[in-house]
Amino acid sequence: MHTLLPFLLAMIAAIVLLNMWANKLKIAYPILLVVAGLLVGFIPGLPIVRINPDLIFFIFLPPLLFEASWTISFKEMKKWWRMISSFAFLVVFFTALSVAVVAHHFIPGFTIALGFLLGGIVSPPDAVSTGAITRFVKIPKSTSAILEGESLLNDASSLIIFRFALVAVGTGQFIWQEAALSFLWMIVGGAGIGLLLAWVFVQAHKRLPLDVQSNIALTLIEPYFMYWVAEQFHSSGVLAVVSGGLFMSARRLIFLNSTSRIQSFSVWESFVFILNGVVFLIIGLELPEIVEGLRAKGIPLHTAIGSGVLVTGVLIAARMISSYAALLATYIFRPGVMPRARSTRRRWLMPLLLGWTGMRGVVSLAAALAIPITLENGAAFPQRNLILFITFVVILLTLLVQGLTLPLLITRSGLFDGLLEETEEVTKQKMKQGLKQHVYQFLKNKYETELNGHAGMEKFLKQWEERSKATDDSWMNEKTKVIFVELLESQRNYLTELNKDPKIDEAIIRQQIYQIDLEEERLRII
Repeated sequence: MHTLLPFLLAMIAAIVLLNMWANKLKIAYPILLVVAGLLVGFIPGLPIVRINPDLIFFIFLPPLLFEASWTISFKEMKKWWRMISSFAFLVVFFTALSVAVVAHHFIPGFTIALGFLLGGIVSPPDAVSTGAITRFVKIPKSTSAILEGESLLNDASSLIIFRFALVAVGTGQFIWQEAALSFLWMIVGGAGIGLLLAWVFVQAHKRLPLDVQSNIALTLIEPYFMYWVAEQFHSSGVLAVVSGGLFMSARRLIFLNSTSRIQSFSVWESFVFILNGVVFLIIGLELPEIVEGLRAKGIPLHTAIGSGVLVTGVLIAARMISSYAALLATYIFRPGVMPRARSTRRRWLMPLLLGWTGMRGVVSLAAALAIPITLENGAAFPQRNLILFITFVVILLTLLVQGLTLPLLITRSGLFDGLLEETEEVTKQKMKQGLKQHVYQFLKNKYETELNGHAGMEKFLKQWEERSKATDDSWMNEKTKVIFVELLESQRNYLTELNKDPKIDEAIIRQQIYQIDLEEERLRII
């Protein structure tokens, strides 16, 4: 333990340094993490970090999925639910099926069940990688909402395929009737348990006398509890965390105060960042043992690399086919819900972009590491090392090839030129103007007598945009503080109502509410 702890601390320090380097190079940090994971495997003398495969999902998945469900816009998910659901379920199944068929025919020793297992592992694109890459190139919120919503739900669908494939490999049989009933219960039971527990947690936050630290500590254990309870009832722990996270995210203004929201945002962002980095480095530490396992089975390294390249090609082709098939189906059967495009060229380039965003990442790694070492009868799990190696190659290639070229593709294609300014800027200006009018009417109607002759309030109204830059706070007394806090709460209520408009981008609303939270924190320390 005394030798392992410094090593784990050194891993975290390395992750931080890699992130700094990625920011300097203006590339997504998962790209450097996967390269670092590869290089770590060549460093002699490093300890081998082994985590029980049964604990991999429980340690890494709940917080990653919970944080993702808090950052996504549920309103945008509802708006684009047809496209999101088709990518999250139909495309995932089509991709897993394609990988299963190709692996069965071209990779020696792979049965259909093992092919579906591999397909379930590598089929879900990674939201963290896509978000980190598109950070350097702006894309419309509708596109990012589709990508984020798809990645959130396809994790659940792919891991359900993974679970059924594990059973098929272990038992050697697959009964469709039982599988269909189990699949239905995993979806309905998982979502129901997640929603029920999320409601209980919201009530606990609201009714218990919790301080900021207690609120944040509870949010850290809640996704683990949702996952564990759902798994005890043999339903989907992943869907429980996703549905529960979406429920709590939509009610964050009800049960968390401004201090809790601000501090929990930083805590969760750092926590998830470390988890992502640790998974990539763990697979790097296991690579030498994986390669040795391949050699022991008589599988040459170049053959394993070739299998990884083959599966990567299948994944890219399946996603491209699915993207254009979705466009054609929408164009034929529901032309009224087609995303707006200025030209036919842009409309036909959009599936290319969606198809090229299929980078794989931490969820695929966690799923591969979760494969048991042995079957229930004690025999070694078939092709485990090869599946782990192929998964790493897929992640490496998709991040390096697609990840590095995606910003260039967006820039060179000019797909979104002129669209961002017309949507985001106009929305922000309208929202700010509406807030100004709301603030003025709120103060005039409720505090008209206090406004007369009050230098602080007059200054506030005249210099609304510059108030956060003011250095003289001597005019702020306790009475004015109470009014200001009430005013900020009124603004949040106004923005919450404004968010019901389907045309308003929820991300902009959240940004403004975050600024209001910061303003309230500033008032507390004056």
